[in-house]
Amino acid sequence: MKVKGIDSEERITLQEMREMLLKVEADRLGAGKEMSYELRRSIEHANHLSKTSAEKSRELVEKLLSLEKIKPDIAFRIASIMPRTRDELRAIYAKERFTLSGEELDEILDLVEQHF
Repeated sequence: MKVKGIDSEERITLQEMREMLLKVEADRLGAGKEMSYELRRSIEHANHLSKTSAEKSRELVEKLLSLEKIKPDIAFRIASIMPRTRDELRAIYAKERFTLSGEELDEILDLVEQHF
C-alpha cells in the first residue's frame, strides 16, 4: 500500500485502533472484499493485546495526563500496555531521564487497575 501524504495525525490507544480495525473488517466483509494478510494480522494482534475497552483506555489517558511526570507519549503507552507491576511500569520509563518513586508508581498502577 502506498501512502501519498498525511492529512492529519492523532494519538490513539491500542484499544481505539482495535475498534477502528474491526469497523474496517466489518465493512470489507459486508462488501464481499477480501482482507489483505497485513490487515488480518493487524486485527489479530490488536485483539490479542487489547485488555480493556476504548472508552476506558481514553479515560485512563486523561487521568494519567493530570499527574506530574507523565508525558502524552507515556500516557498513551501505559494505556495501551496496561502494566500490572512496578517492573513493567519501570520498563516504560526506562528511556526517561528521571525515575519515579514507589508512591508515584503505585498511584499509576492504581489508576490502571481501576480501568481494567
